[in-house]
Amino acid sequence: MRKASKNQSILKFGKKPVKRDKRNLKLSAVLKAPVALPDEYDFDVKNNGIPTPMFANDDYGDCVMAGRAHQTLRFEKAEQGVLISITDKDVLREYLKETGGEDTGLVVLDSLKLWRKPGWRAAKERFKIKAFAQVDQTNRQEIKRAVFMDIGVGLGFTLPNSAITQFHSGKPWDVVTGASSRRNPNNGHYVYVPGYTKIGPVCVTWGRKQQMSWAFLNKYCDEAYAIIDAVDTAKKKRNLDVKKIDEFLAKVA
Repeated sequence: MRKASKNQSILKFGKKPVKRDKRNLKLSAVLKAPVALPDEYDFDVKNNGIPTPMFANDDYGDCVMAGRAHQTLRFEKAEQGVLISITDKDVLREYLKETGGEDTGLVVLDSLKLWRKPGWRAAKERFKIKAFAQVDQTNRQEIKRAVFMDIGVGLGFTLPNSAITQFHSGKPWDVVTGASSRRNPNNGHYVYVPGYTKIGPVCVTWGRKQQMSWAFLNKYCDEAYAIIDAVDTAKKKRNLDVKKIDEFLAKVA
């Protein structure tokens, strides 16, 4: 998959064009009544010491799998109270398994289905998710609510070249003008979001945390999913209608 050019060689892209499916579970359909949300929240701030590895996304276009690994780290921290050890080898093994052995990148929706069944092996265990739900990325409250209940959100982008420059400059992703602000079809990228500020979501990508603006999200994000590992915490139970999730899952293979 394509690497960023010139002095930006540490970045690699690997999200294939978005695949749509009207049958997807919608997060809005399984949310309970609105709850009060803080202006800012970050799972990593509440749980100090969570690393942000590159997971080989400087050599392979495995951003979809790297996002899965970052989310799995946080799921298990929330549920087990421990930080499991996911390695680059774990991530690459599953990535190349799903691509058929070639560094071709992944379709997010297809990869999410495989995460649910049969799951993936990492840190000498097998991890499966209960469900994934499509999020309306233009709905700020929906994004914040998924993050606040410690599910987080996986976001797919077609990034502009300006985002690469901003990343290397240590600046937030934001909307600019000019030729570099156009979506680049070669820049398909997937990130995991464990936090948000008043400015916008905070994602994990390319080995670090990256702030983005809400305007940037609205303009460049082309798919968003909340991944539900298990409804087993007070936050999730307050926010998610388990009966509706189970009814949906009973209808799908």
